[in-house]
Amino acid sequence: MARILIRGMKTPFEAISAERTLDEDINGGNSGNLIFLESAYKLLSTRDAEISVDHFHPELLGADVINERFDAFVIPFANAFRPAFQPTLERYTEVIERLTIPVVVLSCGYQGKLPYAPGEARPIDDLARRFMRAVLDRSPSVGARGEYTQDYLRQLGFRDVDVIGCPSMFLDGPRLNVARRSPALDRDARVGFNVTSQIPPMGEIISAHLESYPNLEYIGQNRDALRLLLWGVGSDTIPDPSPFPAHRSHRLLREDRARMFVDPWPWFDHLRQLDFVFGTRIHGNVAALLAVTPAYVLAHDSRTLELARTFEIPHRLMTDVRPDTDAAELYAEADYGPLVTGHPARFERFIGFVERHGLRHVFEPGEDPSAFDRKIASIDFPPAVRVRRNVLLHRLRGRSGRLIRRVSRSLAPAVGV
Repeated sequence: MARILIRGMKTPFEAISAERTLDEDINGGNSGNLIFLESAYKLLSTRDAEISVDHFHPELLGADVINERFDAFVIPFANAFRPAFQPTLERYTEVIERLTIPVVVLSCGYQGKLPYAPGEARPIDDLARRFMRAVLDRSPSVGARGEYTQDYLRQLGFRDVDVIGCPSMFLDGPRLNVARRSPALDRDARVGFNVTSQIPPMGEIISAHLESYPNLEYIGQNRDALRLLLWGVGSDTIPDPSPFPAHRSHRLLREDRARMFVDPWPWFDHLRQLDFVFGTRIHGNVAALLAVTPAYVLAHDSRTLELARTFEIPHRLMTDVRPDTDAAELYAEADYGPLVTGHPARFERFIGFVERHGLRHVFEPGEDPSAFDRKIASIDFPPAVRVRRNVLLHRLRGRSGRLIRRVSRSLAPAVGV
């Protein structure tokens, strides 16, 4: 029996309400996180595996307990090397430094502005060195998302860095099949977009597409979007009105053309109904590709660009995006051939990394990856979060639910006496 501790806030089999997801930050601030975290969970879900999640706080378990109870600690990171992530990276580093079991970093990323500046000193450097030393004392190498992360870590003095991409793209193993469903994108097409904050010229692009595509949808991912849809609370940093869908006054929200998902699986189901997805959020577009829906990345930082390059996802730098850039233009220029034909080789490289680190996986002979999929299909996950018309009523219900949970937790120790 392989006992694996994996980084994650919940297991893929837990159906948690949107309200609780927001209250407890179940998705780590962005629903895109669940795609790569739960893909990694599936990957390791062999017949003899016992997998536990660390709830994003391994320090609460403690190194002694982790050493005693687990055979390996697997850490799928996203853009770990950035100033905002420093407190989390420090917590993980402190735990890893006390571990005696193998530690496998199943991909990690550097996030910085474009153009990427090799060799430039960054505030996260000292902590990144400490983290890498701790991991490499317990692992033969570290998995990197792409070329910029590999270069950044090599600049810090580390050579044992393998470019393996992101676990999310290997949800279905070596299988990936994406192609345009029609020669051109017409004005009646169902188009979804995702957007990161106030990146110019996305405001003008959103406004233009509102007029051009009557079936346009906004698909949110972060806490602000979830709070807006659930409780009608708009952004503190984006003015109202704004071309960005950050307030209830925005046309897309007024017309019920905004959605968000707190689990990957209903998200994939919805994206299968769309004709095209584009935008600045890398995992919003990865989700579409996994749902076999054509997608296009507008790369605005090193993180989004290196992943698009690693997997040969159709993309364009934001510096090459004009205010009049149209979805039909992106759709027409997208070539999914390299993405699809190169996928098996990328998968073999990824699996080679996994196997070199002593981990078994569901895609090896004798295992059945569809067992995970069947279990997921049997679970009733929360549906799409949409704009609520009676926010007050839902808020009262949410407060009563939170009160019940708090009372239940306070009574639980007494019940066990």
